[in-house]
Amino acid sequence: MKNTIAERIYDFLKDYPPFNLISKVTLLEVAKKIEIQYFEKDAIIFSQDDMPHEHFYIIHQGSVRLYRFVNNEKQNLDICDEGDLFGLRPLIMNENYLMGAAANEEVILYGIPIDLFKDIINNYPKVSQFLIASFATNTRDPFSDKHKGKLFANVSSVQKVENSYAEIQSAKYTKNPVMCTEGISIKEACQIMTSSKVNSIIVADNKIPIGIITDKDIRIKIGTGMFSIENKVSEIMTSPVITFPEKITVAEAQIAILKHKVSHICITKDGTNTSELIGVLADHDLNIIQGNNPIFLMREIKYAKDVETLRHIRIQASELTKGYLEQEIPIYFITKVISEINTAITKRIIRLTIEEIGEQPPVSYTWLAMGSQGRKEQLLITDQDNALVFENVSEEEYSKVKEYFLNMATKVTEKLNTVGFEYCPANIMASNPKWCISLKEWKKQFKDWVNHPTSDKILLSIIFFDFEYIDGDKDLYNQMSDSVFRYIADKEIFLGFLSKATLNNPAPLGFFKQFLVEQDGEHKDQFDIKSRAIRPLVDAARIFSLHHNLKINSTIARYERLMEVEPQNREFFESCANAFKILLQFRTLQGLANNDGGKFVDINNLSKADRLKLKSCFKPIKNIQDSLATRFNVALIP
Repeated sequence: MKNTIAERIYDFLKDYPPFNLISKVTLLEVAKKIEIQYFEKDAIIFSQDDMPHEHFYIIHQGSVRLYRFVNNEKQNLDICDEGDLFGLRPLIMNENYLMGAAANEEVILYGIPIDLFKDIINNYPKVSQFLIASFATNTRDPFSDKHKGKLFANVSSVQKVENSYAEIQSAKYTKNPVMCTEGISIKEACQIMTSSKVNSIIVADNKIPIGIITDKDIRIKIGTGMFSIENKVSEIMTSPVITFPEKITVAEAQIAILKHKVSHICITKDGTNTSELIGVLADHDLNIIQGNNPIFLMREIKYAKDVETLRHIRIQASELTKGYLEQEIPIYFITKVISEINTAITKRIIRLTIEEIGEQPPVSYTWLAMGSQGRKEQLLITDQDNALVFENVSEEEYSKVKEYFLNMATKVTEKLNTVGFEYCPANIMASNPKWCISLKEWKKQFKDWVNHPTSDKILLSIIFFDFEYIDGDKDLYNQMSDSVFRYIADKEIFLGFLSKATLNNPAPLGFFKQFLVEQDGEHKDQFDIKSRAIRPLVDAARIFSLHHNLKINSTIARYERLMEVEPQNREFFESCANAFKILLQFRTLQGLANNDGGKFVDINNLSKADRLKLKSCFKPIKNIQDSLATRFNVALIP
């Protein structure tokens, strides 16, 4: 007999990580043991320092507010909504809760038994890694080899992670701090704070910090009448101040603020309170650092009201990328995270645009990303490649419907450009009438590309093959995808044309094993890592995937699937995947360092080790190009 409630719980859980990583049979067993809990608005689910519950929670309906008390002041940390997990501490650390949770509105929770889930974790390492990543703070690297596949609660002692990012990441602090002397009045100090728009002022003697006054001191000591505003600042300042050297890390700052129960730390030249003040680090600064994580950014995107906010979020995403690379997080994981952020930004821009137009789309549509965003490899802010497909309509309606979508697409691409994604130089964007057409016309156009593969059409089809659904009607996207693969089925000659176009791009090294660099122009003597190294691997993965009818966009995922499809060539495809990861990481680091797309590399400025690392990637490129030439008979293509 069916357990209807368990089936409903299963249907909900299977769409959310990490439950989507668990087999149906196992997840159904979990669903049967789940406890359904209801809380009215503002009801406490658990309090800070409470003993651990027997469950951790996923929100089914409503939202939950997470908060923490610091110095008897309540600080709201986050709002969790449908599908979000919280209360993971008992599962990970076997410790009391460090924060409280209350119903932000009427809420229904699914309580997952911790004891039951610990058994599941042992059989599903990816679930374990996800939960660690969800739980981990800036004091630990959840993807280190030492903890990979293990929950912290499952080891007898939590060992220090060597070279953890948080342990080496320098905390950002406010430079040029506002100061005053101890002889001035509280009123004068408040006037300085107000004009400088700061919430603290350092009392100093010849730039040596001797005390600090914060907004909280003004509220408690002046607002309550304990002191007069005419009193000297020395009478209400907190002294001595807590000091640290310039290179204080995030972890050290967090520990210091908690240990000393202060909200501000003074940064001095040698870290003592007898040397010159150079900055102030507030707990707010740490909150910003803590906030620079994917979950926080995704929530910020969801509630963004304008494009400038989205631009700021995308800049934060670049900082997140940089941090991940410094942590040596796997590049495949980074691409997934940043791609989700890029997708969310695009979706939000589309929503904002429709609101701006003031009229809903006349028919169904789907917005497609292509190029690196379509492959989920857009780690840097590069140019945009996109298209729009709308539902088939009658000839009488067509002109008006297309006019709406062209107007919408133009506004969307303008906003994407404002966020930082430059216009495509080749105008391959949904704002181009050729890339904003009905499903019927898209099918007709693509069929023409396949049946009449001129050089221009081959280039267009290469770009188009990496299309990925972003927003709108998913069914339209599926119809597009099905028709594309149907048209190229058994079209080996077409794959031959694609291979020939790919092989027209020379190998990265010349006859004397020197890097092939640009011969003239703005980038003379620089190496085009995108065109000469990354693109050949991307193109080859695409062609082999089309050959096997694999509906996969990501280059790494394509090579991993090809390892399974052609086990006899596993090492060959694996070497290509590894080379691609190294090159993508190298390009991203170059782009972040130079604040550009990372396309061109100045070989003369590379260390010998970096040159050797790049050259080690070139053999797989030559091998995959040779394989394309042989597999698809490129020599016979006119």
